Amino acid sequence: MLKQPSPEYRGFRTPGIRLREEMLPQLGRLAAGRSRAMLHAFHAFDKAQAVMLVEERLLRREHGQAILAALRQMEKDGVEEVRSKTGGGVHSGEQYLIRALGEEIGGRLHLGRSTGDLTSVGINTLQRERTLRLLEGVNKVRRVLIGLARQHTDTILPGYSFGQHAQPMTLAHLWLSWAANLARDFDRLHGVYRRVNVSPAGAAIMVGSDFPLNRRRTAELLGFDAIHENMADAILELNADDSLDVPMAVALLYHTLAKWADDLILWSTSEFAFVDIPDRFCNTSSIMMQKKNVIGPAEVKGASAEALGCVVTSYHALKGPTGLPITERYYALDALWRVCDNCARDLDWFCELLPALVIRKEQMRERAWRHWATATDLAGALVRERDLPWRTSHQIVGILIRLCEDRGLGPDGVTPALVDEAAQAYHGKPAGLDAAQIKAALDPGRFIASRTMQGGPAPAESLRQADLFDQGLAADEATVAAIHARLGEAARKLEGAIDDLLGK
Repeated sequence: MLKQPSPEYRGFRTPGIRLREEMLPQLGRLAAGRSRAMLHAFHAFDKAQAVMLVEERLLRREHGQAILAALRQMEKDGVEEVRSKTGGGVHSGEQYLIRALGEEIGGRLHLGRSTGDLTSVGINTLQRERTLRLLEGVNKVRRVLIGLARQHTDTILPGYSFGQHAQPMTLAHLWLSWAANLARDFDRLHGVYRRVNVSPAGAAIMVGSDFPLNRRRTAELLGFDAIHENMADAILELNADDSLDVPMAVALLYHTLAKWADDLILWSTSEFAFVDIPDRFCNTSSIMMQKKNVIGPAEVKGASAEALGCVVTSYHALKGPTGLPITERYYALDALWRVCDNCARDLDWFCELLPALVIRKEQMRERAWRHWATATDLAGALVRERDLPWRTSHQIVGILIRLCEDRGLGPDGVTPALVDEAAQAYHGKPAGLDAAQIKAALDPGRFIASRTMQGGPAPAESLRQADLFDQGLAADEATVAAIHARLGEAARKLEGAIDDLLGK
């Protein structure tokens, strides 16, 4: 007799049924290792499946009670520990139940299911968990940035273009731009969350079952917001775009974080000396004792490279003709779980690092005008005070800067005579600006104060932006809170349904 004794049940893939040989142990260990991260999701699906089957009268009540009581016992003993010890990976629940209850009862749980919808439920569950954690992390960094922006509306620093001093800005203005970027990252991640939080349960491997499973009930108990309307679309083997969606969104978020990490590393150098990074984010050298190596932001840069690699791995692992074997998808998923966890870690670091930065305001302000970043407003003064065309004023100031560089002078060395000399060289007429007008035009504080247009860096405008971004953040925080509430309610419904069936 080929039927296995229930206490020794090792799963449906044993020699003498469809296949003649045992699987190579190393191949079996690979499959078991890949499923470990999803064991809690399989467990929830097993419970929801049992509840649904009883409710739809596809499983006798006493059999459902026995199955659910056994799964509750597994929880007392530790779901991951028991399932890992039991073996079976994706089917560890069934394997455990057959050993505990016999095939006559435990063998009934898998009715209408396939490895396809089991793994797809597990993958979607983990994708929504990781995405939700990132949504929370993004909002926390936004909250920090908006708070810091309100404190630094008068912290002036140079803005750069092509690596050159461009125009002065404030730290508030820059950090609000970071918050705006993260708001878009939240939108992308929230879109991803909505797309992955759709239930494939009941789709089996592509066409469902002729048993009347209640797919919506299973989805409700598992916290999914909807079901896949098309069963072929639900199964990863056939349609895997959501497992490309998540790494793409995370890679874009990491692109943002890595850019900011570069900024912080650059600002901390002796050449810039804009900030001092706390020692807990740094290391030192085993030979060059004077060094303070910035490690935290450097880790972000390295992790961002892995995030891009995950996109490429996912793309190649998930492409191919519909329905051909794609076990290689697990290599993409293993990388995705790691990248998401790294990203959540790095978002936490930013929340701690940014408020702890020592900001060297005087150094920033000094550099904000020393290399002609306010030259635009000197040309503007010629437009306002002398009614010159913008292009004429632009050319005159360009000549002035060249003359000053030739003579070793900076903005503080500009005199009315020098401006007149540049104007004479350009169009044969003096400029006619006095010393007070020149000084005012080149002052970085006045430069910032005059940028009052919507989106500018003037202090009052930065505070208006902070209030606006705060409103958007509050709405997004409420979105995350609502997601948690829906998932919590689903978990309560599942446990309540089990309690009802068990008579508790």
